Amino acid sequence: MTGVEIALIGFALMLLAIFLRVPVAVAMGITGFVGVWIIRGSASAPLNQLKTLSYDTFSSYSLSIVPLFLLMGQFATKSGMSRALFQAAADWLGHRRGGVAMATVGACAGFGAICGSSLATASTMGQVALPEMRRAGYSDALATGVLAAGGTLGILIPPSVILVIYAILAEQNIAKMFAAAIVPGILAAVGYMIVVRLMVSRESGDLRAPKVAYAKRLKSLLAVWPVILIFALVMGGIAADWNWVKPGVQALFTPTEGAAIGMVITGLYGAATGGLTWSGFVESVLAAASATAMIFLILLGAQLFNTFLAFTQAPQTLAEWIGGLGVLPIFVLLGMLVFYLVFGCVMDSLSMILLTVPVFFPIIETLDFGLTAEATAIWFGILALVTVEIGLITPPVGLNLFIINGLAKDVPIGQTYRGVLPFIASDILRVALLLAVPSLALIWI
Repeated sequence: MTGVEIALIGFALMLLAIFLRVPVAVAMGITGFVGVWIIRGSASAPLNQLKTLSYDTFSSYSLSIVPLFLLMGQFATKSGMSRALFQAAADWLGHRRGGVAMATVGACAGFGAICGSSLATASTMGQVALPEMRRAGYSDALATGVLAAGGTLGILIPPSVILVIYAILAEQNIAKMFAAAIVPGILAAVGYMIVVRLMVSRESGDLRAPKVAYAKRLKSLLAVWPVILIFALVMGGIAADWNWVKPGVQALFTPTEGAAIGMVITGLYGAATGGLTWSGFVESVLAAASATAMIFLILLGAQLFNTFLAFTQAPQTLAEWIGGLGVLPIFVLLGMLVFYLVFGCVMDSLSMILLTVPVFFPIIETLDFGLTAEATAIWFGILALVTVEIGLITPPVGLNLFIINGLAKDVPIGQTYRGVLPFIASDILRVALLLAVPSLALIWI
């Protein structure tokens, strides 16, 4: 049996285990361990690897940015920043037809800029915006649909934990990955607002909130200054090597230091405003620690699985085989994106990235898209993230759909499915646009 055949069997068995509800980290770890055992003919090889792999993985300085971002997101949630963002957006847009739903999209984008988590964005903004949209007369389908879709902005608008993980896996600059996500993130928010405007034309009712005086609008706008300050400081710090923007300019701090500063400022703001109590602080730390443990365990499982793939030589063999077919690179890329779209419906985005990048990225590196190697890697990362993001809101098992349905328990899940479909269409159009015009993701690179 060849290495490629062993890799395919292992991959199939791993997917079967995942579909049988075995935790992703366990499925990848066991497949990698047993696979290396079979190839090497002895259990000593994977056991020897485990002696150092855990430490080597978890002690990575680059990965220390993950718990810091997660804790920053927890502090932001407890500090009431989501309500301030929604209130400011609603004061400026709410008096327009469909304005409250548009304000929800804008607030999700703003909260995503300091949170970095799709599920946290959907859950937090749902608690704030859902009652307001119902009060304005929105249908349950539109209200829950816009919240589920808006939540996906949490992992696209930088800083994003998923982008950090991809940058580490693909050995790319974290700052450039974040810069590449800015325009696609803006396109996503604008696209969702356009969908809202089209959908409200078919809704009954006025769907307007009372018009707010300009003095109150300015006051609510000033209330979101902490979000702007934190985003500016974090992104300024994460641009670790300013030489790619302007030669000779030195960074103030590293990406990890930027994340730490953002976390501290967010926590201090929450404590100063009274939103972050001691019990809230403890809950935030425990939640961030739990999420970090989950991510790191998946990373460990992925490392074991990647070692198995390396022994089989399957990624390299597959890349050479595809290169010899003479197929246009764009069709190979489309096939990968379809895979992300389908499996993103049943797996979370982090697991999808960790599972596929070791297989897909060596293939992408061999294809010629008319871009530099670095630009190709960054462009593919953004495309993969955007496509996996669609899975978060794709029926029947999109995670964001269940988050919102848990907040609106009286809304049948079928209503949420129907409400999110136009937003999925907007996402697919955005993927097509990024495919056709790669410079949209590379404008700052």
